[in-house]
Amino acid sequence: MKRSIEGLAQAGEPLIREAIEAIRAYQDAADAGAPVEEVRRLKLQADSLYQAVIDYQLLVSGSPPSTIQ
Repeated sequence: MKRSIEGLAQAGEPLIREAIEAIRAYQDAADAGAPVEEVRRLKLQADSLYQAVIDYQLLVSGSPPSTIQ
């Protein structure tokens, strides 16, 4: 099991990194008091990338997300 989880993480590493960077950008903007529209945009981007990571991992594990039928 560990080996397959490690493989999932490695295969999706660029996407995971992008999602983490987006979450950090959102948090930094919110903490810095950035304009509301900018914070919303960054939150949507972070949420979307986070969901993409989850969907990717589900696809690779053989359990497609409910959005794919």
